[in-house]
Amino acid sequence: MSYESVDKLQNLLADNVFNYTSDKKKAAGRALGTFLEIITYYLIKSWNLDTFAAIERPLPEFANSDITHNVEFTLHGNNKIADVKYNPNDIPISGSSIIKKLQLQNLDSKQKSVMLIDKDKVVRNACTLLSNEKSVVNAYINTKINSYSVYNLYAKPFAMFECKRVGVEEGAKKGPQTIEKAKQGSYVARTVSALQRIRKSDGTLAGFLQKSESDYIVDDYYTLLSKVIDSNEKALLENFILTVGVVSNHGNWFTSENPNKELKVLAQSYDWLLFLTDKGISEFITDLLISPNKKYASIKTAFQKSYSTDKKRNVFTKVKMDYDSDIALCEYFSDNLPKIESWFNIISPKRKSLTDLKKELSILSKKDWRKVYGNK
Repeated sequence: MSYESVDKLQNLLADNVFNYTSDKKKAAGRALGTFLEIITYYLIKSWNLDTFAAIERPLPEFANSDITHNVEFTLHGNNKIADVKYNPNDIPISGSSIIKKLQLQNLDSKQKSVMLIDKDKVVRNACTLLSNEKSVVNAYINTKINSYSVYNLYAKPFAMFECKRVGVEEGAKKGPQTIEKAKQGSYVARTVSALQRIRKSDGTLAGFLQKSESDYIVDDYYTLLSKVIDSNEKALLENFILTVGVVSNHGNWFTSENPNKELKVLAQSYDWLLFLTDKGISEFITDLLISPNKKYASIKTAFQKSYSTDKKRNVFTKVKMDYDSDIALCEYFSDNLPKIESWFNIISPKRKSLTDLKKELSILSKKDWRKVYGNK
């Protein structure tokens, strides 16, 4: 089964899944936003970057920590604490049991009351066990091999991912919140990193970065961006954040012939702006939620449980995922990674590919962040 537009898919979900709600199309639209976040997280995971990831941590503005913003995902320099195998009979696995097992109680950190795997076999992605101003201790589940890893993350991230989707209401030509969401995303992207953007009179972008109280670097923005990514210099790296926006709007922000104003606002604000195409979201929904093969059937089951009239909780989100669905999603992304990567158009920077983004993230993840931030 294939669908030419996501609008048709949204109507299908509205009529067959959310028909019990007062505004079934809006409910289906919210689910599409959740799919965008799930696709982004499992893409990060398929790039072997999940053990650097935190989910919805407050991200302070550069040199203005009184204001923070919650973004979907941040990537942080890390140090491994332990790899732990578990027996499925050990489920549930609580955060407090992991802290006790690894003797982490003496860390000067606030303990979180969380479940890595709860009694209903729901896993928590990037599960935060402990945190303080300088670091975060996260557990990462590998359901396929019955193990989890625990890492200490520096509080300051080296990259962030923010997901934005706005749908079009019935009878309207444009979503009423489109420009507001574009401005919101643009503001966050422009304020969290020490690498600042300056618009020159010829329309090109310059980059500005302060190395010390009296030492500044000004250069073409993307030239300076590359210099920072390739650098091992503390003054360049310690407050730098690579900003990645992932948008999905299906004609509201973008057409191939004419990118709308809202998309232009975002494209000039993020270091990278990825657009999830109609084809991508359509294939994800068709492959996993409408007509999945037996291998991925648990994903459809978890989705249906999460959105039925008698649902008890949502077990199909970027934060909490049904155990068997997590296994199946990891398998789906492993089996289909080239296809999944082809779902994304690169809006900015021009003449760059997803391979370039993966390379930049890989370079940043391998930095010696201990030298940048010191011991935790």
